Parts: sequence; C-alpha cells; structure tokens
Amino acid sequence: MQLCEFLPFWTQLSPEEQRTLESAAVRRAIRRGDAIRGDGEECAGLLLVLSGQLRAFILSGEGREITLYRLLERDVCLLSASCMLRGMSFDLRIEAERDTELLSIPAGVYGALMQRNAAAANFVNEIMAGRFSDVLWLLEQILNQKLDARLAAFLLEEAALEEGDTLRITHEEIARHIGSAREVVTRMLRYFSSEGMVTLSRGEVRLTDLPRLRALAAGGA
Repeated sequence: MQLCEFLPFWTQLSPEEQRTLESAAVRRAIRRGDAIRGDGEECAGLLLVLSGQLRAFILSGEGREITLYRLLERDVCLLSASCMLRGMSFDLRIEAERDTELLSIPAGVYGALMQRNAAAANFVNEIMAGRFSDVLWLLEQILNQKLDARLAAFLLEEAALEEGDTLRITHEEIARHIGSAREVVTRMLRYFSSEGMVTLSRGEVRLTDLPRLRALAAGGA
C-alpha cells in the first residue's frame, strides 16, 4: 500500500513534495496492547493504518476510559497529529487493539507541507471535521441514551468488527470502551443473559438474540 492510496490530493503535490513525503514516511509495527502515544509524549505525526486496528480514547478525571472511535485499515489518524494544528491540543490516547502496521509521517514534515500546499491543509481539516462529528455523536449517546442501549450497540459493533457472534472480551474491557464501571457492566450483562440475549463465559460474550439486541440499541424494548 502506497502513500498515494491514502492521500487523495497526491496528484496536486509537486514531484519534490511527493519525494519528501515518501522519504519521510516510516513503516512501524505496533503490537496488540501497545500505546502509540500518550498524554505528554512527543507528537506522533500523521498515522496511516496499513493493517490492524487502533483505538482512540480519553481518560476521565477519575481515570475511567471511554473509546472515541476505532481506526481500521486505510484510515488516517489526524488527532495524533494535533500538535501540527496551531492552538489545538488533545489529551488523546491511542493503542493497538490488534497487531497493526502503520506508515508514520513526522509532524514537522507534514506541518511544513500544510503551510505550502492548500490541498494538504484542506485534507486535514476535512478529516478533523469528521472526527469531531464522531465525538459529538458519542457525547450525545452518553448524555441521552440509557446504558443498556449503549451496551447493546457496543456488542453489535464488536460483532461486526469480529465478523462473528462470539466476542473474546472481558467485562473490564467493555467497561473501558463505554466509560462505565466493571461492576455495572457485569450486572447489565447478567441481565442480558437472563433475557436470553447473550451467554457468558470467562473472557467471552456470545450474542444469542441479535434482533432483540438491535431493537434495544435502537431504543426499543
């Protein structure tokens, strides 16, 4: 996979600008569970996902995690490059949920390109706007949607990502994704189990009534 496959404005770059990006791009392998950058660390630059899966999340004041969005193959991670955008700062953390391969463009290189090339700057602005829309949607769900509906939606999303109805995930991991406490998630999963929507075993949740989970996620009974 080449840089031109990630950057729709590639043909609007001069040959020199293309060579600069190609020579600066570094291929990185990130093992599952490893962090790419954390609060206070050096800016990671622009990340282009070749394969694997990343999770972008934040921490509450009490140390509780909540997943903002996932990054899959061919996605571009721009919030990790927030230090390239003047006056913008994010306490964002990124970790690999699966073994992941990336192309990383240093922040200084891409930031300099943005100063010279309007298409490169517009690309960042467009993707940033999309990510903010995702985050605002998530905040709306947290404020307005009941926990059982959020949990059902999360389980369905995981099943889609895993392409199967059996999720190898702990209650603690689920709680980190949806910004809740493990004990609360455990009680809700036991309720789902008693209603026949899931079956539970150690480190595993199997979805057994997808139509009802979908109705619950949509706000139905």
